[in-house]
Amino acid sequence: MNHYTNNARANGRTPYIVGIGGTTRPGSSTETALRVALAHAAELGARTELFGGAALAALPGYNPEQLERSEGQRALVAAVRQADAVIFASPGYHGGVSGLVKNAIDLLEDLRADERVYLDGMPVGCIVTAAGWQGCNTTLGAMRSIVHALRGWPTPMGVTLNTAGVRLFDGDGQCLEPQVTSSLRLLAEQVVGVRSPVATA
Repeated sequence: MNHYTNNARANGRTPYIVGIGGTTRPGSSTETALRVALAHAAELGARTELFGGAALAALPGYNPEQLERSEGQRALVAAVRQADAVIFASPGYHGGVSGLVKNAIDLLEDLRADERVYLDGMPVGCIVTAAGWQGCNTTLGAMRSIVHALRGWPTPMGVTLNTAGVRLFDGDGQCLEPQVTSSLRLLAEQVVGVRSPVATA
């Protein structure tokens, strides 16, 4: 499952991990969780790039018949095209992936004619936040189905965060729950294909 990240190291390259997700609300739990996972991936030696809520909100609605893409659309597709792994993060809206995140994922249809079609063989981490476990679990299932449709490999660890009545992150983006931190770190380790020294001690 870590074919791409392992190949990157074998060829002397730093693994490149792209994070896509968030909401229109600045400092959302969804985007903050994604940032925590990417930060740990960077600690493990990966190069990371985030397409958060603000970047996703600026994307035009996906139109397969429109040949000319916006600058933001081209940047996202170019990043995923070069990525060794991807992490998706979405709030659970009515049991599914948010329109904001799904619009970005739909844009990956532009990779259909690439040598590596879509996310073929790539490890993909999935993070879901929702106000209740039912929304968390159904959305995670939906997201993993999307990853499979894009020929990617969802990591064994999929992180679901129940935000109902709890505060999981402080104002600086630091996680307040050790179990959440541990889960996000494990997801990052599976995406990068490297266990942290603490995890292997």
